[in-house]
Amino acid sequence: MLSGAMAIATPHTFATPPTKTATDKEIVVTVQKLRATFESGVTRPAEWRLNQLRQLYRMIEDEEAKILAALKSDLGKCSAEGFIGETNMVMGEVKLMLKSLRGWMRTRTVSAPLTVQPAKAKIYPEPLGVALIIAPWNYPFQLAASPLAGALAAGNCAIVKPSEVAPATSAVFAELCKKYLDQSAVAVIEGGVAETTTLLEQRFDHIFYTGNGAVGRIVMAAAAKHLTPVVLELGGKSPCIVDRDVNLDVAVRRIAWGKFFNAGQTCVAPDYVLVHETVKKPFLDKLAEVVRDFYGDDPQQSPDYTRIVNARHHKRLSALLDSGKTFIGGKTDADDRYIAPTVLTDVSPDSPVMKEEIFGPILPVLTIASLDEAVRFVNDRDKPLALYVFSNDADRAQTVIDQTSSGGGCVNDCVMHLAPHELPFGGVGPSGMGAYHGKSSFDCFTHMKSVLHKPFMLDAPLRYPPYTDDKMKWVKRLS
Repeated sequence: MLSGAMAIATPHTFATPPTKTATDKEIVVTVQKLRATFESGVTRPAEWRLNQLRQLYRMIEDEEAKILAALKSDLGKCSAEGFIGETNMVMGEVKLMLKSLRGWMRTRTVSAPLTVQPAKAKIYPEPLGVALIIAPWNYPFQLAASPLAGALAAGNCAIVKPSEVAPATSAVFAELCKKYLDQSAVAVIEGGVAETTTLLEQRFDHIFYTGNGAVGRIVMAAAAKHLTPVVLELGGKSPCIVDRDVNLDVAVRRIAWGKFFNAGQTCVAPDYVLVHETVKKPFLDKLAEVVRDFYGDDPQQSPDYTRIVNARHHKRLSALLDSGKTFIGGKTDADDRYIAPTVLTDVSPDSPVMKEEIFGPILPVLTIASLDEAVRFVNDRDKPLALYVFSNDADRAQTVIDQTSSGGGCVNDCVMHLAPHELPFGGVGPSGMGAYHGKSSFDCFTHMKSVLHKPFMLDAPLRYPPYTDDKMKWVKRLS
């Protein structure tokens, strides 16, 4: 039902969920096949890893139009957002891995104390084995391909479970992985809850999950049965703090872009704003102006504005619109899965929109009297995946960073801390555990095996019984 907005002439055509799924037996056989491949040792050499990374890069380069079309079908995502947030991010990761992999793989010698001499202490980076990667729907290509790049760089076999909520991208990802990557080492299992449940019953050497905390707990419980290590990339309500002394022109543009990119369906999107009371009115006025600049008077007509992923999430988000006074936006169209870029004021901290991660284009704006109040507000809640602070005073901004805990964040920007590949990306507490991107992706899927090498010569008698007083004096002196 259209609510206060003119229906667009050409509504979006969205993808339907796939009908092709894997049976329990097929899943078991696939895991066994990948384990046999890993145990053969074929994935360990640098050349195999580099070749798979080159093929992944080539896959994106050759098939980018098909990938972007699938993203458009699933989310109404424009090609610019698909490039910025999906294909280009993965290609940047892969470039770094191709450049750095041999160095990351190198055995490192570290110092050994006098008590074990003569000896050499070495760290051997070795692959974990067979990894399971469970990807979400909001960035369905990037968040499947980027962890896969890390798993391949580390010399693992991997099963990727794309999100059934983004069926077109899931189908394209499965098709392209089969075409470009080593089928004996990489498999894609499509489907929904049933297939994921069967996958989680299998023994893996690593599980990488991106999604919400409720399912993250299920994944962690399943992993515990096999003592499988996990990385959980979850979410949370990422705050955005706006100080009294701030460049509003720049700050508002960056906040609006970070919030409404992908229609707010970004795990590190600003979830709510805490704005200093002295700049609240100019902040809101500028925000309304910037949204018009970005998407025009009717964002539903904008070719650059993404849609909500499905009817269930559209209904969930629409119910949150009553949590405050609508300053801009508020228009919805269920048939087009459209919710306008919306800003809410007069929002109570206990309102529904403040109780869960929004994951949509609704931005509550709350007022603070000081940065200390903002810090207390943040620290009274779960640790977020990201935190953003905007201030002309570097010391005041640093105080916020020092006095709060979050997975990561930015000073005077939003979301862009994901761009430097050298910055690990991950959550803390309820927003996740473990990190990846760049070398952190390699480390995520790697075991650092520590080995002490000793010759047979100079076998000191001090270490062996009987432990006389004279021996212990020497042991203490040498320690």
